[in-house]
Amino acid sequence: MRFRRRLGELLEMPVEVTSELPKITLSGFDEVIIENFIGILEYEEFFIRIKTYIGNVIINGFNMKLTQLNSEDIKVTGIISNMSFEKEEM
Repeated sequence: MRFRRRLGELLEMPVEVTSELPKITLSGFDEVIIENFIGILEYEEFFIRIKTYIGNVIINGFNMKLTQLNSEDIKVTGIISNMSFEKEEM
């Protein structure tokens, strides 16, 4: 992990590319993209809990949908009312 981080610094690459840190992009109140995630822990129309390498991301809202899901990122759309984080202790 240390080697990857150092190589990324030398090549001036973004941290999320060279590490397992999640990158969370919120677009307005209706779309969020999470890169570097592990999996979906819970999924309801009003609540989504996503596991990342450093903890969980909780998204609350209405009409929540997974509109994109692949091995690299996940896209959630709907009316997002709030987001919170559960950090894992290492």
